[in-house]
Amino acid sequence: MCQLLGMNCNVPTDICFSFEGFCARGGKTDDHKDGWGIAFFEGLGCRVFLDDSPSSTSPVATLVRQYPIKSMNVIAHIRKATVGPVGLENCHPFKRELWGRYWVFAHNGDVPTLEADPEGIYRPVGQTDSERAFCLMLNTIRQRFPNRKPPIADLYAVLREVTADIAQHGIFNYLLSDGEHFFAHCSTKLCYIVRQAPFAAAHLIDEDLTVDFQELTTPSDRVAVIATTSLTDNEAWTPIQPGELLVFQDGAPLLALV
Repeated sequence: MCQLLGMNCNVPTDICFSFEGFCARGGKTDDHKDGWGIAFFEGLGCRVFLDDSPSSTSPVATLVRQYPIKSMNVIAHIRKATVGPVGLENCHPFKRELWGRYWVFAHNGDVPTLEADPEGIYRPVGQTDSERAFCLMLNTIRQRFPNRKPPIADLYAVLREVTADIAQHGIFNYLLSDGEHFFAHCSTKLCYIVRQAPFAAAHLIDEDLTVDFQELTTPSDRVAVIATTSLTDNEAWTPIQPGELLVFQDGAPLLALV
């Protein structure tokens, strides 16, 4: 299956350390060779880098690893194709506009029996079941709240409802963000860690690389990293339970909504 990586912070932060280990899983330490992508929210803007070659050898991935883009919300994906051929149009994350904001989505798993919404405004460009699911989610949310983003509790309730419907069609681990809130749903496998003071050193599993975050942060910084499987071998990652939908904001989950 594919691999997911997300980051939600209370201050703009670069994802270079986590992305270094994550990229290795795209053809070096794992066999996810069918493309990759990453999206960085910056204010109302959103930078998206996609490539249909393996992330471990992609020159575009090398650029991203060496370019410390600072963002408060990041979503990355490494693809192992199941539905839809290898091609740029099928690389995650996918991006659409809703309520004057960009929304970004990446999926791990497959929901092969999910049909496209023939009447919705949002339609897939590629052939993946993942993009079909994303378009269905946005069409449903837009139908319920056509004019503006509702309070987060109301949005969460509808998102949980449509997520449960789609998850009946298969495995539906996903990351979703509009640059303000960050949603993470676990169907089978997803975990997270919140890094905050007192910061310590972290060592990657997929590369022999250690970073001492105490040297790079301030005491008020807080960063949540979400991944399919843990990226470091000396930190305690929290598993997200199957069926659980978490909302992150400012580097921590909003537990009152769960």
